Amino acid sequence: MSILAFDWPDMPRGVRAISTTRAGGISLPPFDDGVHGGGLNLGTHVGDVVAAVQHNRERLRTLLPSDPVWLTQVHGHDVIDAGQVDGVPQADASVTDLSGVVCAILTADCLPVLLCDVAGTVVGAVHAGWRGLAGGVLQNSVAALHKKGAGEILAWLGPAIGPQQFEVGSEVVGAFVAGNPLAATAFTARPGIAGKYLADLYQLARLVLAGQGVLRVAGGSHCTMTGRGQFYSFRRDGQTGRMASLIWLER
Repeated sequence: MSILAFDWPDMPRGVRAISTTRAGGISLPPFDDGVHGGGLNLGTHVGDVVAAVQHNRERLRTLLPSDPVWLTQVHGHDVIDAGQVDGVPQADASVTDLSGVVCAILTADCLPVLLCDVAGTVVGAVHAGWRGLAGGVLQNSVAALHKKGAGEILAWLGPAIGPQQFEVGSEVVGAFVAGNPLAATAFTARPGIAGKYLADLYQLARLVLAGQGVLRVAGGSHCTMTGRGQFYSFRRDGQTGRMASLIWLER
């Protein structure tokens, strides 16, 4: 199983995190690894063979202290307590202050954001596509961590569609600029294509986090759309698999 090398140098002791790639499972095309091998698709909702997804999830489980708390993600802004879950709740973020409880997010172009406090006492995982970012999912997640006693918060930005590939319409620009005029700096107009822009999800997330006092932000160096041999990308392939970003406390 292929796990992304973590570029989070100040992750506190006692916090553990994993971000998977598309490689190292048994899923067949279009959920494969992109180079003629089995794919590590972890999404049950994308049309893959159920038994293959279950096998892939069992492989992932060997690296974790407990079953991940999976979510039914809807591009919204709701945050749940991963330690008080019944079934698969509808939400786009989860937090916990309990050791061994694994917060998990599935993505294939949207931005996964992992959060923790500097003391290593509370963690969270956030599904932050543009709708969630514009709708306040990061603000709600930071607030949920503070409610559980977090002091200074750190963030890691996982693999997402890159700033040279994510084309959006003027309505997306408007949704962000209405809340923060500085968000205009995260959009570049496409020459000769009226009403189309390239959006930088990483920069948008950093702006939102900075507004919440989260200034120590790592990651943000990958592009799922161009990394065909490493990442699933819905924008690139349409029907495709999902990768997971997971975080938990180990103390």
